Amino acid sequence: MLKIYNDGRRITASISGDIDHHSARELRLSIDDVIASSRPELLIIDMENVSFMDSSGVGLILGRLKAVKAVGGELLVKNARREIADVIGFSGLSSVIASSHSEKRDYSTL
Repeated sequence: MLKIYNDGRRITASISGDIDHHSARELRLSIDDVIASSRPELLIIDMENVSFMDSSGVGLILGRLKAVKAVGGELLVKNARREIADVIGFSGLSSVIASSHSEKRDYSTL
């Protein structure tokens, strides 16, 4: 399930449930539509309610990173459970995971 919040500059895609090859396609299409129409400065993928993610989730994140960068924005993944953050980190995308020690930007208010 996906809920999208869009304030014009920042999009938050709040995902719940499992991210696997079945769900990743629909998530990708929905998020890409909003990126294309809004051209956000920041895309936040909120994974607080994601219970499982396989390599399709990594592909989803990587593709959205490319899509948002193409319109001049940044991507941030927040609230990922430890095992999901590990999967993201092992893929080399750990720089997009929110932490309290982010050097690029203060995301503490997100």
